[in-house]
Amino acid sequence: MTPQELRALCLSFNATVEDFPFNPETSVFKVLGKLFALTNLDARPLTVNLKCDPEDAVRLREEHPGLIVPGWHMNKRHWNTVTADGELPDRLVRELVEDSYDLVVAGLPRADRLRLDRP
Repeated sequence: MTPQELRALCLSFNATVEDFPFNPETSVFKVLGKLFALTNLDARPLTVNLKCDPEDAVRLREEHPGLIVPGWHMNKRHWNTVTADGELPDRLVRELVEDSYDLVVAGLPRADRLRLDRP
């Protein structure tokens, strides 16, 4: 997955914005103000921090050692750092980004979730 594809994927979800609260290099993708993906799109290898169900996080780390690791500078129980530069199938990276978005949306207040469902 290229940096441009990762950025486009993150921005494809409903009510998503890209923000730079830490520095100009670190893209933070948020849904209604809540972080679901964090990456430096210029870094090599390309990695992205993604929220993950704790049980799935451990399983994914075991299945993809070195490519999916505990979230760098994040709560390691709920976040993984995923190498998105092509060693993992793009389909898996897309699924993990979507899962991260869905987990964050599920934690939003009901009124916000309902707002997201409207066209």
